[in-house]
Amino acid sequence: MAAVLLLACGGDDGDGVVPVVDGSVVGDAGAPVDSGVDSGPAPEDAGVDARPPSDAGAPLGAPYPIVLAHGFFGFEELGGSFLTYFFGVKDDLAAVGESNVFTPAVDPFNDSETRGEELAAAVEEILTTTGHAKVVIVGHSQGGLDARYVASTRPEQVAAVVTIATPHRGTPTIDLVQAATENEDLREWVDGLIRIVGRPLWDAAGDETSFFAALDQLSEEGAAAFNAAHPDQPNVDYYSIGGRSDRNLALTTCAAEEPPAFIRDFALERDPIDPLLAVSEAFMDGGFGDPEPNDGLVRVTSSRWGTFLGCVPADHFDQMGQILGDQPGIGNEWEHLQFYRDLVTWLRAQGY
Repeated sequence: MAAVLLLACGGDDGDGVVPVVDGSVVGDAGAPVDSGVDSGPAPEDAGVDARPPSDAGAPLGAPYPIVLAHGFFGFEELGGSFLTYFFGVKDDLAAVGESNVFTPAVDPFNDSETRGEELAAAVEEILTTTGHAKVVIVGHSQGGLDARYVASTRPEQVAAVVTIATPHRGTPTIDLVQAATENEDLREWVDGLIRIVGRPLWDAAGDETSFFAALDQLSEEGAAAFNAAHPDQPNVDYYSIGGRSDRNLALTTCAAEEPPAFIRDFALERDPIDPLLAVSEAFMDGGFGDPEPNDGLVRVTSSRWGTFLGCVPADHFDQMGQILGDQPGIGNEWEHLQFYRDLVTWLRAQGY
């Protein structure tokens, strides 16, 4: 289970002012929140569609910046640029002309109110840098809940939210882990260890980082409470995509009214489950007879939110190119880099 959780799935300071350290926005924990904005070269040199704050005028409209929001245990990059959460996606999109793509890092372990405030601070910085009025947030796993939080609390800054394998209704795997870790002393010890070990690895980890705050949020009960507190906003468009694996086609569960071609074309592709997710997939499946389609960590029924676009034949790791990207000849013909290219192309065609 530890291996399964390994790669799965701030606020202000109380007076409404987001604290800043050395020009970087920081979250509740006091750790810098990396918006994914390159502060080195000037925007015009970096190929970013931006303008200086002194250039007064109405904010820019579409095409809006794309914000990729990572999930539980997530990061922007580890080991320099060697390992990125959305493996190679930002660079691949830049290669086809999508230079306004950002990958902010938020607290790897925390609830989506805390992570959402950190993501909101990053969005604010992105809007200031690019001069745009809104962003489109694409969230994987818990990143989808973070995205919905930003849309709920700052709807004027978000044009659309796309969630990928997000446990909008929780996941029973988390409930199982919760039941096994009810001892408060154990929880405090684990959280303390994560804060010590996590700081060298994650810039966004801090004093408030809490593994169990994240688990509570991702449980079925925690997700229900989050949904009640953060309803969809009428001027924000919501889309969702599920993941299916273990060679399950899930034609009924994954049915969508108008699936885009880049999802519809893979409806008959089967995906073998990653060995690291095999145990959790079997538990999520529910046994023989009437299996529950899932990606190893999130059931399709939990991932449906807003306008459902269908399912991709990819387990929870495959969806962002982990571990370490595509493996040609293994699995199926679906590729995560092409998926994100097609998704952004589709979003642009919808007017975002």
